[in-house]
Amino acid sequence: GGAKMVTAVATAQVPKITMLIGGSFGAGNYGMCGRGFDPRFIFSWPSARTAVMGGAQAAMVMEMVGRGKLGRQGVALDDKAEAGLKAMSDQLRRRLDAESHVLFGSARLWDDGIIDPRDTRQVLATCLALAEEAARRVLRPNTFGIARM
Repeated sequence: GGAKMVTAVATAQVPKITMLIGGSFGAGNYGMCGRGFDPRFIFSWPSARTAVMGGAQAAMVMEMVGRGKLGRQGVALDDKAEAGLKAMSDQLRRRLDAESHVLFGSARLWDDGIIDPRDTRQVLATCLALAEEAARRVLRPNTFGIARM
């Protein structure tokens, strides 16, 4: 299913416009026409979150990796080791949660702006009109050089 979706998005011959309204993580972001597919426009709702992985999921994975590493080293998981793993996990979760926030991404120009959800229809209509105009417009190269005054 996922490979077919990626193929469909990659080969679509229509203007690609992405609207992030909720969580958009990892391969799901890519497959739903994220930045990797170079859509003409990407807008976000205030509720959008974008990251490689959700903070809680990444923290859980890193905690499991840490437990495995300590186990291979023969370190007993006493209260101190558990507290260290928990602290690392909590710190990672907080960092990823902060970095997946819509304002964090928009400030880094990962989208074309945050829109009010009530304006979605108008924003999409404007984007479609711009895409139509771009398809009809004939670009002419500059043939006269630079004129400085």
